[in-house]
Amino acid sequence: MVRKSSAHTGLDALSRGTNQAGVRLYNERLVLSLIRRHGSLPKAEIARRTGLSPQTISTIANALEDDGLLLRLQPLRGKVGQPLVPYAINPGGAFFLGIKIGRRSSDVVLMNFVGTVLGRIHEPHPYPTPDTILALAQRGIDELAGALSAEDRARIAGFGVASPFELWNWKTQFAAPPEVLEAWRVTDIRKSIADLCQWPVYFHNDGTAACAAELVLGTAEHGEDFLYVFLGSFIGGGVVLNGHLFPGRTGYGGAIGPLPVPTADGGYQQILRSASIYVLAERLVAAGTDPSVLWNDPSDWGDLGEPLDLWIEEAARSLAVAILSAVSIIDFRTIVIDGAFPPNVRQRLVEASRQSVTTFDLQGLPPFSIDEGTMGFAAREVGGACLPLLANFTQDREVLFKESS
Repeated sequence: MVRKSSAHTGLDALSRGTNQAGVRLYNERLVLSLIRRHGSLPKAEIARRTGLSPQTISTIANALEDDGLLLRLQPLRGKVGQPLVPYAINPGGAFFLGIKIGRRSSDVVLMNFVGTVLGRIHEPHPYPTPDTILALAQRGIDELAGALSAEDRARIAGFGVASPFELWNWKTQFAAPPEVLEAWRVTDIRKSIADLCQWPVYFHNDGTAACAAELVLGTAEHGEDFLYVFLGSFIGGGVVLNGHLFPGRTGYGGAIGPLPVPTADGGYQQILRSASIYVLAERLVAAGTDPSVLWNDPSDWGDLGEPLDLWIEEAARSLAVAILSAVSIIDFRTIVIDGAFPPNVRQRLVEASRQSVTTFDLQGLPPFSIDEGTMGFAAREVGGACLPLLANFTQDREVLFKESS
């Protein structure tokens, strides 16, 4: 039985986690991140792991509980001495909206403080336009946020946007009319969404956002340093170093797509031309198969036969080159592969990539593992919702949001 906290209501209740500066804010974010990673922890264990004094941890935990961000669970009995009281993240402590702008479909989600998706709107389209994305964002505000109680709506901490950078430059792969590409060139989608709502709006590359979802909500078994690869319509990804997202100087850290890989004729091409789902869609069309199943229901593609088999084989060969290139530069412990496809396709692709890596000379490389991601096709929109979580309740803010802080 969880003890109900004496949480305040409204945005003021979040002020301790969002507006304070200095050591106190740093320590509160540290405690929240540590509890999130371990599920629940008593004060004594938090003090041990952080090196902060028991008195400091007690003050922080009590304040976060009062603000409704932490829950005090039942005491752990059966040990010598006073029973330990674990603290856990309060699912209703904060809420976040996130939107993913995709080539063939876009999604908006509402997520609570522990990462549970409370509502989703999925919208397939031939290509996104600024107007359709703004209409989808408005539906998210009206339908998803509108379904919350007034008290919970007051705890929405932000709206995150996960989008490929420079959509107007993807003329061939995007397959949109020139006027749509031009509309994207002149539209500041972050500002346009901010004009629709009362909350801060955060924008990041969709690969980085998907990586954020894996970092915040995925398994801790990936370790503190991993390369995250996401295969959507276009391949992308992100980098985690020392347990934090590393977006790079311009936000393109871990972009993956432009990496040159060998072709069958002895030349080179960007990996996005072999390990992106749009390539599979083209092969399905050539085989006389309707490719719309790829984006209408990314959880179940059915039996796509030889086109899928050949795509997995080619994508795995290219991914092996990318993996070895990355590990040669940074001592990644893990390469995480995920994508907008069903779990069985992800499993086959990961296994094929592991096998392909073994065909290369690995002398001089440190040991590393190739693992499946945990978020699947929802990673980008959930990652969008994770952007305000990272901005307001973790130590990644200074890395990710320097320009908007």
